[in-house]
Amino acid sequence: METFSHSKNAAATRQGQDMAQRHVLVVGGGQAFEAAGEPVGNGRATCLALARRGARVVCADRSLQAAQATVALIEAEGGQAWAVQADIAQPDEATAIAGTACRLMGRLDGLVLNAGISDRRPLPEVTADSWDRILNVNSRGHLLCVQAALPLMSPGAAIVFVSSVAALLPLGRNPAYEASKAALGALCRATAMEGHSRDIRANLVLAGLIDTPMGRAAGAARPGRAAGALPFGRQGSAWEIASAIGFLLSDQAAYINAVELPVDGGLCCGIGRPPPTP
Repeated sequence: METFSHSKNAAATRQGQDMAQRHVLVVGGGQAFEAAGEPVGNGRATCLALARRGARVVCADRSLQAAQATVALIEAEGGQAWAVQADIAQPDEATAIAGTACRLMGRLDGLVLNAGISDRRPLPEVTADSWDRILNVNSRGHLLCVQAALPLMSPGAAIVFVSSVAALLPLGRNPAYEASKAALGALCRATAMEGHSRDIRANLVLAGLIDTPMGRAAGAARPGRAAGALPFGRQGSAWEIASAIGFLLSDQAAYINAVELPVDGGLCCGIGRPPPTP
């Protein structure tokens, strides 16, 4: 198993103990693939990055084994973390996570909603059932988590939704996934409005082409996914997504609310793409 202790990764995520008073629930903090050489995923990188900054972390995942593996990495570095099994496609499980996190940590100051699935079906192949499977996790599950978490969260807490540039770009030919990620923008704004009276912020990260296990699986299914020119000549890393999430959770972002932050190297603006032919 990769330990993610490489100095570059550690330097990118270790920013002192500025989150030492934070108690954060990360939904989707495990990792589906544990094969040698697999890159770290967004959820696991986020859990590790927050713990390195002093936060106490509850790592929730539909696979208890995956959540426990993330917790073991945090504990090996001297951090505090707990593993919770929850499938947010199941309404009762989605609504129970926040209460469990509060019981384990004593309070809840931060929530990261990173869970997501995809079946990569093009428009002609989408069925009612396949559509519901994607949106039940990627959209409805997030709604249920937020509904349960908001009343329990401390004043001044923060929520971060993890979306994708697929919410803006149809290039993946994956409409159910794209629609589910686009829905998170509206849900984030509604959450920011609801939380405002208690000084609870909600923001969203739009992940670009990121080298994660899920990204590699998408690339295997669609070899052209990361072909051609890319911003800065590379895909992003999960550590860069984790850094953006950590910033939005922190007091440094205390006046940033209801924002969709692209972490894509400028991909959505056309940066890194070949110029149009005259």
